[in-house]
Amino acid sequence: MKDFFTQRLILSLLIFSLYPLSLHARPFILVLSQDDIKDSPASPEDDSADWDEFGDSEAKPDENLDPGSWSPIFEPGMDPDEPYQGYYSTVSNMMAAASGGESRVMEEAASEIEAVASGGDPHARSLLAFLYGMGMTRERNKAKAFLYHHFAAEGGNIQSKMALAYTYLRQDMHDKAVILYAELAEIAVNSFLISKDSPVIEPVRIHNGAEENKGALRKSRGEDDEAFQILEYQAQKGNAGAMYKIGLFYYFGLRGLRRDRAKALSWFSKAADKGEAQSMEFLGEIYARGAGVERNYTRALEWLTLAARQQLYSAYNGMGYLYVKGYGVDEKNFTKAKEYFEKAAGHEEIGGHYNLGVMYYKGVGVKRDVKLACKYFLVAANQGHQKAFYQLAKMFHTGVGLKQNLPMATALFKLVAERGPWSSLSRWALESYLKGDVGKAFLLYSRMAELGYEVAQSNAAWILDKYGERSMCMGESGLCTDAERHQRAHSLWWQASEQGNEHAALLIGDAYYYGRGTERDYERAAEAYMHARSQANAQAMFNLGYMHEHGQGLPLDLHLAKRYYDQAVEIDPSAKLPVTLALTSLWIRKNYADSFLVRVIDSLPEVYPKVEAWVENVLLEEGNATILTLFVCLLTVLYLRERQRRHAVPPAGEAVLPNQHNEHAAAFN
Repeated sequence: MKDFFTQRLILSLLIFSLYPLSLHARPFILVLSQDDIKDSPASPEDDSADWDEFGDSEAKPDENLDPGSWSPIFEPGMDPDEPYQGYYSTVSNMMAAASGGESRVMEEAASEIEAVASGGDPHARSLLAFLYGMGMTRERNKAKAFLYHHFAAEGGNIQSKMALAYTYLRQDMHDKAVILYAELAEIAVNSFLISKDSPVIEPVRIHNGAEENKGALRKSRGEDDEAFQILEYQAQKGNAGAMYKIGLFYYFGLRGLRRDRAKALSWFSKAADKGEAQSMEFLGEIYARGAGVERNYTRALEWLTLAARQQLYSAYNGMGYLYVKGYGVDEKNFTKAKEYFEKAAGHEEIGGHYNLGVMYYKGVGVKRDVKLACKYFLVAANQGHQKAFYQLAKMFHTGVGLKQNLPMATALFKLVAERGPWSSLSRWALESYLKGDVGKAFLLYSRMAELGYEVAQSNAAWILDKYGERSMCMGESGLCTDAERHQRAHSLWWQASEQGNEHAALLIGDAYYYGRGTERDYERAAEAYMHARSQANAQAMFNLGYMHEHGQGLPLDLHLAKRYYDQAVEIDPSAKLPVTLALTSLWIRKNYADSFLVRVIDSLPEVYPKVEAWVENVLLEEGNATILTLFVCLLTVLYLRERQRRHAVPPAGEAVLPNQHNEHAAAFN
């Protein structure tokens, strides 16, 4: 056990593993050393024996966990409370205005929101802060946005707390950010599953660089997806595994489906009747939480026990939880709970490691051992367990078990907080985008971007660049001007790049280098490329090499240029051709300085746009393109005929019979 803490631990917490690394933040790397482990016991006020990491297992609707949530607008069957009817009516008007690009309707809705906010409504204040922050129907004013978010957060609006926490984080005010993120992460954790770790539902990245991410979007079309239809057909034919998967999709709202706990319960029940163990476990989860049914701990224990008997070891976590809390059993039994957790952990079920960590951290039924608890949490976190991230964040925050580290605590709390119910915004945005409602999708992604979601920042910026006027971007007065769109996209890409999105950093560098939407600034372009290069991006390294070669924004240094070019091809072998050309240019520049060849190479950046424009305006013009295509086809036919004629000439000593094909040729002696 001591060896675990004496050796250096380098644990890769694979948090963003659903998409290509070149398009999003790099994996979160947690590096711990012996110095990070503390022997000091917890303070008395932290020495609680309550199993508060699960809290009360009751499943609460989103509007309770996320007051002011837009769920009543997007989720069928959810009616807003009477006091907030006016607020939700105005939000609906805003959505309609965003869909149709109706600036007058948007301005009227914004005025209504301001009137409601002046009466002290925290949710209206949160929305007004969003309008000021984005510069929608209002002059962009970050100070007013912060002020309205502050008052909204004090009134209980969770999304404003997310926005404030992200604002503090961007300013490196970790002492304030960590408090808010800790509160938000606790809410998120209480919405997670009991018996197993909740699936990490990442917001879908709708682009993969310059193009639409068709693969990810195809899998998110819900009931219209062909793969889902096949799965549903298999389920209807009695396939228990397919029944379980469909139940899972409806329970969490995966693959573009709207959450429907009633449908999930129905499919899980059908699968369980056929002996499907995972469905039995989920029925235990549903009855323990009261998710769509009346809570019944006795039935929960029955279903979990049936699942465990089929060697589904994650079910032991739910059984252990019930014994710790004394739910559905005669009395609390920590010894039995520990046995169940150990059985789960012994079969590589990460929830078992987490639960044992909680027992040792809290001293529940065992002698308290913070170091051992830390070990269990790290094992679980290394496999992506969200509650383990939360526990490690608490330890870094309080300095109990681990040396206090506020930046690390903030990062881990943020990671967990982003799994909270407010992440439903991403699901609604994607649904709108898939329906072709780009304006509504942009508005929803923009709201998420304000809360600090990197994927949403990237998606919103991409929509602006890709769709232009069709993004229905609302500016200070009417639809966004080109300048407003460029400025907003630039801001969103920059925020995404700050969170590790190397593609965003490249786009920022290109914007400064070419003067797109901003003044040309080679030095700031170099800074952005350096940021992308720090994430081992080959394109950024190539660009830095070019800038060193030409002395643009960086010192003229041919040796450094060559080093960057070499690094680019080391990182990405597909860069071999452009790197070879660049190294050839570098060799000519070094050995034939001030020659005609160097002047030709230096003129290429000016010639290329003219050639590109000529190709686009002349060759690709519809009539000219048709004529050019026919001309190329004619040349191809003539070439092939000539090639065929030459191949048809017989070798010496052979003759071809007249009016016969080659295959009928005869040889003469």
